[in-house]
Amino acid sequence: MDDFKRMAVFAAVVEQGSMSAAGRLLGLSTSAVSQQVRALEQQSGVTLLHRSTRKLSATDAGARFAEHCQAMVAAASSARQQLSLAHDAPSGELRMSAPVGFARHVAPGLAPLLAGHPALTLHLVVDDAMIDLIDARIDLAIRAGRLADSTWAARRLCEFDWVICASPEYLRRHGVPKRPADLLGHQWLAGPRGTGGLQFTLTGPGGEPETLRVEPRITSNNQLTLQQMCLAGLGLAMVTLPDVFDDVRAGRMVQVLPEWQQPRIPVWAVTPQRENQPAKVRHAIAALADHVGTLAGVTR
Repeated sequence: MDDFKRMAVFAAVVEQGSMSAAGRLLGLSTSAVSQQVRALEQQSGVTLLHRSTRKLSATDAGARFAEHCQAMVAAASSARQQLSLAHDAPSGELRMSAPVGFARHVAPGLAPLLAGHPALTLHLVVDDAMIDLIDARIDLAIRAGRLADSTWAARRLCEFDWVICASPEYLRRHGVPKRPADLLGHQWLAGPRGTGGLQFTLTGPGGEPETLRVEPRITSNNQLTLQQMCLAGLGLAMVTLPDVFDDVRAGRMVQVLPEWQQPRIPVWAVTPQRENQPAKVRHAIAALADHVGTLAGVTR
């Protein structure tokens, strides 16, 4: 490291034309600058400067050496600039993962950020599995539900409302549930479950809780697939309201027992870095938080 410092000092001396001017530029005394140059000459056994009482000039060897020293200083300056850009402006590749259910919100959430920063690129991994952020080199992961203890940093983006939905055709064939107990007689679509089936608790308008357990007829590890099956009239599905709001508003799906509520599901932005997060991550989290705040069925 001392060699690099001496080379930077020498580059300044040649550029400024004097040791006193180089010292003022670097915040060093003239004697300190002279000592650094003398140490370089002693270490290399090569005279780098012609000195006189009136002027200072580089020898042939010194001039060639100064070019490389100045290139080193320029490279260091460029490296510092890149660090500054990474801190202040989103750039480079943002590697992100999201569950299937949330992936539909990534495009509208990040579109303004990507449009405003052409140097930023996105690689999105869509998977309901719990991807290891380090192994997959993920900068930002979206997770829903309770988080396992870890050393990763997590910021709560929002909470989604759970709703029970069915297609109008399914309800015409099987009837509309009027109370929670009616749900037991219906066909269900759900994610993979153990032998205990799907258990959930509904809270009525008066605050009375009711816990139910149903055995799904169809299961899938893909939330979007379950929603498509629900639209196709294959049964009831428990989904998050932001994911089906457009279908409910258009009449393609019907919310069942809307007056009965379920605990909301928290949505998290998870990163492997707790401190000094690059700008691309900080800006992406902020953009997603702003977007989900505009969705129906979301609590910030």
